[in-house]
Amino acid sequence: MKVSTRSDYAARALLSLALHGSDRPTSVKEIAERTNLPQPYLEQILLAVKGAGLVRSKRGVGGGYVLARPPEEITLADILSAVEGPLINLLGEHDHCEGHCVLQEVWVTVSEQTRTVLDGFTLAELVDRTRVGHPEVAAEVDRAAGRKVAAG
Repeated sequence: MKVSTRSDYAARALLSLALHGSDRPTSVKEIAERTNLPQPYLEQILLAVKGAGLVRSKRGVGGGYVLARPPEEITLADILSAVEGPLINLLGEHDHCEGHCVLQEVWVTVSEQTRTVLDGFTLAELVDRTRVGHPEVAAEVDRAAGRKVAAG
């Protein structure tokens, strides 16, 4: 499976929001700086995930984006669907071409299984994996949030 840049950036942006878990909106500029993503493209992506109900935005001074649902309720499948459209696409009417029906069944099975795998990864789980696998990221997030960081 090839993951598009748009999907990757959307997942990285929402993971950043989940990692920094705050009710305070985070500006696009701040998300772009934390994730090293290009701000203009990130703005387009955040509009798409907002349209899908994954984030909410606040305008003006102190504005930005927050997750619209708890990280436990947002999956990678939700994020990819928001920016790419449905993950399961049935190919049009079958054209009675040699092997077409069989191939269509395979493509649908692959799509369904991909969706199942992506549904198994929530933002909350990815936050936990980041904190365990990359303690330096967790320490940086905690410092930025003003939490005391234990010496390690």
